[in-house]
Amino acid sequence: MNKSLILAALLLSALLAPAQETYQYATRNDTTRLMLDVYRPAHQRADRACVVYMFGGGFYLGQRNGEPDVLACSKLADLGFTVVSIDYRLGLRQIDPSDASLFKVSTYFGNAVSMAVQDCSAAIAYICAHADELNIDTAHIVLTGSSAGAITVLQTDYCRANSLPDAKELPPTFRPLAVIPYAGGILCRNRDMKYATPPAPTCFFHGTKDRIVNYKRFPMSFSSSQFGADRVAKIFKKNKFSYWILRYDGIGHEIAGALPKTTEEFTAFVDAVEAGRRMNYDAHCNDSKIVASEWSKRTVIDLYLK
Repeated sequence: MNKSLILAALLLSALLAPAQETYQYATRNDTTRLMLDVYRPAHQRADRACVVYMFGGGFYLGQRNGEPDVLACSKLADLGFTVVSIDYRLGLRQIDPSDASLFKVSTYFGNAVSMAVQDCSAAIAYICAHADELNIDTAHIVLTGSSAGAITVLQTDYCRANSLPDAKELPPTFRPLAVIPYAGGILCRNRDMKYATPPAPTCFFHGTKDRIVNYKRFPMSFSSSQFGADRVAKIFKKNKFSYWILRYDGIGHEIAGALPKTTEEFTAFVDAVEAGRRMNYDAHCNDSKIVASEWSKRTVIDLYLK
């Protein structure tokens, strides 16, 4: 390919790429500025749906504009969604790996989740307050995220449904159109996980061998546990809440990065919710695009204590 064709291809790629803008949505402790990136689609969906995206990284690393996160957001914008990728405070950054213990991680983990939910709630409040400028419909906001981000979006809706303090910055009438977590879970500080009011329709993506965000249940203390997709889906089924669960057999935490490879399923779920379908879909999946790697062998101990 000659230089002129290469230049033309690069210019075309730039023209077709989703437009991106950055705004400050909150300040914490008078010094920490929390930012968000807005990806505007070239061809917006008729419903003017907005996806709020939260990056992963175990609550101790990651950023809203990391390479895999930009890819995921761009893919969704290509499908017509306005996408908002947000900062949030990383509550486990303060732990020194050389002095870490399971007790210490468990103690700080709850605080890290709470901070992330507070920041997610503040970002949603900002988005709703600026809906006209963003050209979105606040009744069509989808929450999604990877790993720690997936935990956060599930936890945010759990706090909303149970009127818990961490979600107090949410607009009073806000309810997500849908929640779509990639390798997420819910931190429950009681033995039994319950919803006082119904959660948003939720599509769980999870690997059956995930031991970082445990697929089933991971005890955090005597009374609290992190419930993974398998256990949360059982609660949804028992209470007749709308959900899909896509179980990737033999796959571990690789699912945390699967959004760019599963946009067809993502869009299908959003469209099904929009259509008002009653949903109870449970599938064991085998996708050639998603293969096991070293992440299928890693555990939460490897993540924080090694």
